[in-house]
Amino acid sequence: MPANRPYRRTYRQFVDGNYTEGGRSQYIVHPKFAQSPKNYIRGFLLLQNDLQELFDYIEPSYTNRDCFSYRIHALLVRACIEVEANFKAILRENGYSKRCMNIEKDYYKINKTHLLSYYQVEVPYWKGEHNIRQPFSAWLSTNYNPLPWYQAYNNTKHDRHSNFEQAKFENLIDACCGLLVLLSSQFGTEDFSPGSAFLALESSNDTIGSYFKVTFPENFPLESRYDFNWQVLKHQDDPFENLNYST
Repeated sequence: MPANRPYRRTYRQFVDGNYTEGGRSQYIVHPKFAQSPKNYIRGFLLLQNDLQELFDYIEPSYTNRDCFSYRIHALLVRACIEVEANFKAILRENGYSKRCMNIEKDYYKINKTHLLSYYQVEVPYWKGEHNIRQPFSAWLSTNYNPLPWYQAYNNTKHDRHSNFEQAKFENLIDACCGLLVLLSSQFGTEDFSPGSAFLALESSNDTIGSYFKVTFPENFPLESRYDFNWQVLKHQDDPFENLNYST
């Protein structure tokens, strides 16, 4: 049976397959949908600015995918810290109370509720192969598989001397795209900036940060899609449900 109210920090299709038609996604900006969403998006926007500065020195190109440096490593670490912050926010704000979390036993659960593995991100001005990134594609399997870019972050964080070459350009690109996917799976195209157009249609070229282009999944199971009238729900004290990540 489709969901008759939105879940916290969860953006998904309605039963007719659309995301935003008729202003139905206004639930995203309700104060009880997410705690301090601007802070999470601002972290990404600052990272995106620094990534674009890096492009002045390393051309966004498939042939440069194995470049590695201290600068790339620093940005990779920042991106993955933001990824972890978003994972934890989704879990905790939905009532998941486990204190110590990791990617295999905890963060991986979010793929089922947000379909992260189906999101695609187009990298603009990319030369050569793989301009379309699918940062969570390793999770398309029914069993847990490590994400190469996240694994590179962990390896270089714990032993940079031995694993420094894993701090490479391709892993940084996927980490930044992975962070954008996580934000998009929560907030669609809304970046909460004072001058932004409110909730642009998903079919437009707009996306959070207005640089990368995100393709949203079209395969949410019918029984898990949204089916509610937000104009009625919004008057309730708390119009949201928690996802049960404990089960």
